[in-house]
Amino acid sequence: MEIKTEAVSQLEYNSLREPLIIPEYGRHLQKLIDQITEIQDKEERNKAAKYVISVMGSLNPHLRDVPDFQHKLWDQLFIMSDFKLDVDSPYPIPSREALNQRPEILQYPQNFPKYRFYGNNITYMIDVAIKWEEGDLKSALILVIANHMKKCYLSWNKETVEDEVIFQHLLELSDGKINLFKSNEELSNSHNLMKVNKKVSNKSQFNSGNKSTNSKNHKKKTNNNPKNHKRN
Repeated sequence: MEIKTEAVSQLEYNSLREPLIIPEYGRHLQKLIDQITEIQDKEERNKAAKYVISVMGSLNPHLRDVPDFQHKLWDQLFIMSDFKLDVDSPYPIPSREALNQRPEILQYPQNFPKYRFYGNNITYMIDVAIKWEEGDLKSALILVIANHMKKCYLSWNKETVEDEVIFQHLLELSDGKINLFKSNEELSNSHNLMKVNKKVSNKSQFNSGNKSTNSKNHKKKTNNNPKNHKRN
């Protein structure tokens, strides 16, 4: 009875265990690293650390072709030891401060455009066109922007649109710096732009339709297979 009670007292429950720093390597490797940190002789610690690195590499054979693979393993070794391991590393030892350093906050666009169907990229393109020097390249870029605006408008409105409407929107979005009313330029025909939009939508529908038909055909083949039918 005493042996049973002693055996039960030696059991470890997950609720009482220390949390794993890198769970992918498992608890046995974590315990091994904890034992290495307690070795007094530094030469023995270095040998044990190299052995653990080889074990970690064998657990991740698919990463051996990744650049700096050994560097990553050594960094993970120090991280799993809670930065308590004192061994000679062939790479710079990472610090706890660098690991806990927060990344910079991403600057999300906070602008709310008046004509949302054009998207935010149009405003960026207009800003670039304004900064260009006067010439044929700038005129060509402005014409491309106007045609793209017309295509976006048609995909949203699904009807024809006059060029003057696009010119007016471009004038507003550029703060009056791009005025196509003074030029004799004509945008692409609405019918041709609608064809482009239809081709894009048809391609997406065709791809989705192929996926559904392929899945149906696959189900039919599996159902027709005599091996799938049970014997009466």
